Amino acid sequence: MRAFISGGFGFVGRAIAQHLAIKGFSVTIADKAQNMNFNNPSIEAISADTTIPGSWQKLVERADLIVNLAGSSIFGRWTAKRKKDIYESRIATTKNIVDAIPDGKPVTLFSTSAQGYYGFRNDELLDEDAGPGFDFLARVCIDWEKEAHRASAKGARVVITRFGIILGKHGGVLGIMEPLFKLFLGGKLGKGNQWFSWIHIDDLINAYFFLLDNSTIVGPVNVCAPNAVTNAEFTRILGKVLNRPTIFPLPSFLVKILLGEFGKTLLKGQRAFPKKLLEAGFTFAHPTIESALQNLYGIR
Repeated sequence: MRAFISGGFGFVGRAIAQHLAIKGFSVTIADKAQNMNFNNPSIEAISADTTIPGSWQKLVERADLIVNLAGSSIFGRWTAKRKKDIYESRIATTKNIVDAIPDGKPVTLFSTSAQGYYGFRNDELLDEDAGPGFDFLARVCIDWEKEAHRASAKGARVVITRFGIILGKHGGVLGIMEPLFKLFLGGKLGKGNQWFSWIHIDDLINAYFFLLDNSTIVGPVNVCAPNAVTNAEFTRILGKVLNRPTIFPLPSFLVKILLGEFGKTLLKGQRAFPKKLLEAGFTFAHPTIESALQNLYGIR
């Protein structure tokens, strides 16, 4: 079995690639990164700009499983250029992947999306049946998913993985927050009442293989833990796990000044719920934020 992963050199893609190789897949990763080395004969890494059609699409044609993870980071101040990169890195890559899938081939496409699809809904509990929002990230997700769904017309099985914030020891949001907390600079953002939908990296990987084995599951799937927390609660527990105080909040006005439009999104959030995974019988190893963080930092 052949697997193709776009944008696979991040900590999520690397983890998925290693687990696919263990499962017996021959894995090809396409990413802009240079000098990618996995030290695994079952994993090949090529440097490619997947926003542009090219020879890399031949690898998509041969794949039995496609995992689409490509997308520029949303973290940072959103200039006009940054917003264009966020949008095009996702939509153009997905379009090129779907264009390369042969008609009638029984391929599975796992195409990434995000909880941002739902927009900002205060305390509303959002399962996969909830409609989309209207802000920039929601529009990105809507168009992103629309491109992926085109593969259904070719006979592909399409699963849209709407990620929560991924918690892993060597990347993602903890890679940004942990140094600040260790310098005693950790604190809630604004009032801290915005929802934070998250998932432990191990549960994310297990969810992928659960979905791979349960072929009747199609369409959007919330890949997040069943117990979202507020920003204040996440901050408190991360401080507790790292043994650091969290008494200095970052005021809302300062978040907006420092990060502009992106800062405003950090002061809001989504309370997502993994209805499809739970109804299908998936079991989370780390269903609570405290157990997840304790596991990641080796606390028993």
